[in-house]
Amino acid sequence: MEQEFDYTKAMARLEEIAAKVEDPGTSLDDIAGLVKESGELIKGCRGYLRTVRESVEGNDGQ
Repeated sequence: MEQEFDYTKAMARLEEIAAKVEDPGTSLDDIAGLVKESGELIKGCRGYLRTVRESVEGNDGQ
């Protein structure tokens, strides 16, 4: 069973990741993992926004 995407939580996590990447104490190995995670979160956010847009555009004529 697939869990519903939480856009707000994803955006909060992306902000956390950005702060960690900007921290000079974060290792390159950690940054690589954070970049990968952020890519997945961004993909989820884009899909969510696309779905919302399609839903709104589909209801324009009603």
